[in-house]
Amino acid sequence: MVTEVETLRNLSLFRDLPDEVLARLTKRARQRRIAPGEAVFQQGETAHSFYLLLSGRLKVTQVTEEGQQLVVRVVYPGDLFGFARALNRPDYPGTSRAAVESEVVGWPMPEWDTIVESNPRLALNAIQTIGQRLDEAHTRLREMSTQDVERRVAHAVLRLIRQAGRREGEGIRIDFPISRQDIAEMTGTTLHTVSRILSGWEGRGLVQGGRQRITVLDVAGLGRIAEP
Repeated sequence: MVTEVETLRNLSLFRDLPDEVLARLTKRARQRRIAPGEAVFQQGETAHSFYLLLSGRLKVTQVTEEGQQLVVRVVYPGDLFGFARALNRPDYPGTSRAAVESEVVGWPMPEWDTIVESNPRLALNAIQTIGQRLDEAHTRLREMSTQDVERRVAHAVLRLIRQAGRREGEGIRIDFPISRQDIAEMTGTTLHTVSRILSGWEGRGLVQGGRQRITVLDVAGLGRIAEP
């Protein structure tokens, strides 16, 4: 699918670029729809393209040397992802998979240097994204090193509703399918433990569960668990 100039112009990342630069970026871009469950790329695959998410939600997972799968990042519209060249590596460090129907725009990886040179805002966005990912990684490492499991799960759920929360009735629902296994992989624990914790919270009226959905009914109460 060919990307239209207006598609890029409507994104804050490209909004102030001159027409000729936008036209060049558009010519090099390729847009595609990603069905739920489909991977944009797989961990260890040669990094042939880098991407920007136009709509939807993506979950990025990594499999450790011990075979444990971890959810390391959720990609939101407007986020860059898959820019392995900026990380100075030839392959993708994780698997990026659509949580809902999504749309991405991608550029060939060899174009990274040229595009960044003509678009300092793109370079700044990449730096900010890398910094954000490092900060999130440090936060999660600190939580796993110093906090009990219930606090880690509370922090994970609160982060998700801040980034992808949608007001629904008397609560705030995470606006994409999220399973208890996903929460376990985000917090370095087991499905059994997360199920026990969420069931306990449901009994206390803090959250409401469902098939691949979580609604927080008492944000303040969950905050008191995260930061007692």
